[in-house]
Amino acid sequence: MSETAVTLSDSAARRISEITEAEADKTMLRVTVSGGGCSGFQYGFELDSARKDDDLVIEKQGATVLIDSISLMYMEGSEIDFVDDLIGAAFQIKNPNATAACGCGTSFSI
Repeated sequence: MSETAVTLSDSAARRISEITEAEADKTMLRVTVSGGGCSGFQYGFELDSARKDDDLVIEKQGATVLIDSISLMYMEGSEIDFVDDLIGAAFQIKNPNATAACGCGTSFSI
């Protein structure tokens, strides 16, 4: 796995740093892909305190993101971004492998 397999935008790195600063024991964001959602697969975001042997580790501006090897297969070439606009604030995955996505942006199909 290469370190450039998935990238992290500056705004996502800033937001992750803000979130993890408030947590004493969970200092990393884990991004997962699982079956489900309205388009077939869905992204999951959770705070984590431990790296696993098969994790891709992305570090930027004090933020750390973990992605397991199974999820990485579906996210290759993606960018993790954080968008704050009139509709709301949320992490978004810009995935070049997705052939369709739902309106909320948390599920996709390949």
